[in-house]
Order: sequence, then C-alpha cells, then structure tokens
Amino acid sequence: MIKALSAQEILDSRGRPTIEVRCELMDDFTGIAQVPSGASTGGAEAVELRDADPARYRGLGCRKAAANVTGPIMEALRHRALSSQQELDTALIEADGTGNKSRLGGNAILGVSLAFARAMASREHKPLYQYFAEMIGNTPSHLPRLTINLFSGGKHAGGQVPVQDVLVIPAMASTIEQGLAQVAAVYEAAADHILARYQMRRLTADEGGLAPPFAGARAMFDDAVKAITSGGFEPGREISLAVDVAASHFAVAGGYQLGNATLNADRMLDTIDGWVSDYPLISVEDGLSEEDWPNWPRLRQRLDGRALTLGDDLLCTNPSRIRRAIDTGACDALLLKVNQIGTLTEAALALHLARDAGWKVTVSARSGETEDTWLADLAVGWSADQIKVGSITQSERLAKYNRLLTIERETGLPVVGWPN
Repeated sequence: MIKALSAQEILDSRGRPTIEVRCELMDDFTGIAQVPSGASTGGAEAVELRDADPARYRGLGCRKAAANVTGPIMEALRHRALSSQQELDTALIEADGTGNKSRLGGNAILGVSLAFARAMASREHKPLYQYFAEMIGNTPSHLPRLTINLFSGGKHAGGQVPVQDVLVIPAMASTIEQGLAQVAAVYEAAADHILARYQMRRLTADEGGLAPPFAGARAMFDDAVKAITSGGFEPGREISLAVDVAASHFAVAGGYQLGNATLNADRMLDTIDGWVSDYPLISVEDGLSEEDWPNWPRLRQRLDGRALTLGDDLLCTNPSRIRRAIDTGACDALLLKVNQIGTLTEAALALHLARDAGWKVTVSARSGETEDTWLADLAVGWSADQIKVGSITQSERLAKYNRLLTIERETGLPVVGWPN
C-alpha cells in the first residue's frame, strides 16, 4: 500500500520542464523517478500534460502534472492494497479513464509507475534491473548492444538535414566498456573531421550528436564512414551504422520532402535501399511515416536479411499498433520507449508482443532526458537487444552508460551478439 506520493517540476536536458515523483510505501521504503520527454514524437503517444501558460516556459510547465500526482492519483490509490506493478498500473489507467492518458497526463502516470517500481525494488532488497526482470518473468542473460548517436539532424538539430540521426554500433565489442571506448575513438575522429571540413567546433544536438551543415543524408553517411576509418576501425565489421530517418517529420501529401527532392513512396523505398546497399547500415528506424501503413511491409521486404526495419513513431510502444504491424508484416524490430505508452505494465505487453513475433527490441531514451538511470536497468532486466541513449557526451546520457558499466561489473553478463 502506498503511504504518500509527492511530485515536483524539474528541468530536463533541454531546459524544459518535466516531473520527478516520490513514492513512499507504508513500510517507509521509498522510490524516486524522473520522467523523460520527447521532441520527435509519434501521434499515438501518451499525452504529456503541460500547463499551457505562455508566461511560463512558453506553456510547457508541468505544475498540473505534478499536482495530479499528489491530488487525484494519490486519492485514487489511497487505501488500496497494491502488491504488484500490474495492480498499480491498472489502477492508474482506471483513474485516468482515457485512451491516451490525457486527463491525468502520461508524464504524471509514468512518474508514479516508475517511482513505485523503485520503491518495491528497495523493499525487496534487489537491484532495479532484477525487479524489472522478475516483473516479466525473465532471467537476464545478456547486456544490450550499444547504438550511439554520432550525427544529428531533423528535430534534434534544427532541421539542417531532414534525416534525424546517424548512429554507430560497436558490432564486435564483447563488453560495454570496450564498446564505449571504441565509440569514443570514432566520436573524436568525427569531431576532428567536421572541424577540418566544415570549420565547425563541437556544437551538439539534443542528444549530444554532432550537427554540422550536411548537404544531405549521404554526406552524413560518408562522414560517419570516414570517422570510423579514422578512428582505426573497419566499417561494417568492427563498427556498423544505424539511421533514424524520422520520416514522419518530412512527410508531405503524396510522399516525402527529402531536402530539395519530393519523393513518392516508391522513390523513398529506392532511396533507403540505396543507403543500405552503399553503407554499412544494419538498422533503419522510421524509414517511412507513421501512417504510411501500405508501404511499411514493402520496406521490410526490401531490407529483410540486410537491416532491421525498426518502428518508433509507427508503433509508439502501443500494443494495438504493434499488433497491426505484426499482422501486416510492417516491421521486424520495436523501439521501446516507456513514456510513449505511460506505464511499465503496458510497455511490458508491447515487449511481449514484439518478442512473440520474433522481433528485435531496442530500449530507447528520449531527446529530453534526465540524469535518472532507470532506463539502463530496464534494458538489462528486459533483455533488450540494443539500447539507444544518445551520444557519449552530456551527463543525462553518460549517467545511463555509467550505470550499464556498473551492472556489467556486478553481473559479468556478456553483451548480446549482433547479428544474433
């Protein structure tokens, strides 16, 4: 049973408000959690409750969400015996009563869900990743492989190039420690390269990626390959690439506005196919827009056996959309973001659906992050294939990588293979 809930407005890594929630159980065990926030968001995501007061944080304040934690949410949970995460999350969903958590706010609800998990883990005297694992009946067998942001565009970097992120994957690293060291070498080589080529110092985007004025997507890939080589690694063998296209953000009527070119679906598919053929890309995220359902199965067929077809905005960690994608053959990988759906229990259902379909799963942070490290524990506890946190700069990113290093030292678990 919950004794008390409290919440306060804090700032995320972009200097925008989010909330921190504190949950105290009747036996005085306590959990605290901070809630991330996205910039590149899918239309089906749980609603973040904002204050809409233009005189304060341009309307982005979260005082209402914090007040809902101490007010209607606490009232709904008062005197209820909640012995499991599922019971708590079900009560939260019922208290909100909407399909998208718009009454109480997905940010308020998720904060309580996460803080309760932390309190329960403390009560049971176990690390958070173990609590997450037991929540879904899992025994962690590996650590996730790193996918780390190198270059950024799109909504993460002011739109100087439509494609949102190019990531590097230490494909042969056997440990988190080794993977981070390899990516650091590539990042340093990339920083040297953009200084020489673009006369640009290390100005970074929301997630810490470098963001020079690329001429287009192929320039991003070319420069990434150069950085891998300059860092002392073999592209496609030791270090591979992934891309977050985020195509929903440059979709137009009848197609896609990719830079100066307007592409129909066929030409967009050809473009992505060409990228995968010409560069060591092994994962393509949101290659098409979130409502381009007829063409997602075609994309998956084109990439099958060559690169993952990873759904983010298309799926929004939403079980109903995941079921549709499974039925239509739209994807073979899920980008799991808990705040897209709003509770740990619903995110766990999304995970189970993806696993039952034979998909790979990437646990992902958001562009607006905090120094909270629960995401690293979740990726381990839920045996994610990959983890996507951002770049290897900025404390809100590094906190999660450092937590993975600690878990690696404590457990001795190996990093999952790729491809596996």
